[in-house]
Amino acid sequence: MRSAVFVSFLVLVIIMASSCDRKRVYDEYKPVSGWHKDSIVSFDLGSLDSTKVYDLFINIRNNKDYQYSNLFLITEIKFPQGKVISDTLEYEMARPNGEWLGTGFGDVKENKLWYKEKVQFNEPGDYMVTIQQAMRKNGEVEGIEDLQGITHVGLRMEKSEN
Repeated sequence: MRSAVFVSFLVLVIIMASSCDRKRVYDEYKPVSGWHKDSIVSFDLGSLDSTKVYDLFINIRNNKDYQYSNLFLITEIKFPQGKVISDTLEYEMARPNGEWLGTGFGDVKENKLWYKEKVQFNEPGDYMVTIQQAMRKNGEVEGIEDLQGITHVGLRMEKSEN
């Protein structure tokens, strides 16, 4: 009897948790370890509804080994017909006093970072988003070879609130 109650409770919690995220269209994480400057994290979005409007977010999980207060990324949205939109983005990862931004307990923090707002995917076919780190130390031309402390890179799409 106790196991049946526990299973029922567990199912109820899962249903409640998933129903709280009605805006989610796509949400995926990829693990990285020593994020190499030439390593590109790719997300295949597939074919998207051209009548809908979306908000896009980059999700970053970092731990105490991340040594910087910001993060530079190069992103690309690859359209089915060959068009590419490329952006160089900078995000704050820590407050001036060194306290990590984001949510989470212990050494790991998660940041939900705005990427694109109110985007419509009008071309029929499959879309892809790529993300690459573009960090370099002050005064140096070459990028950081292996960026430590970033554990996961994610992409999230939500239905936009028009």
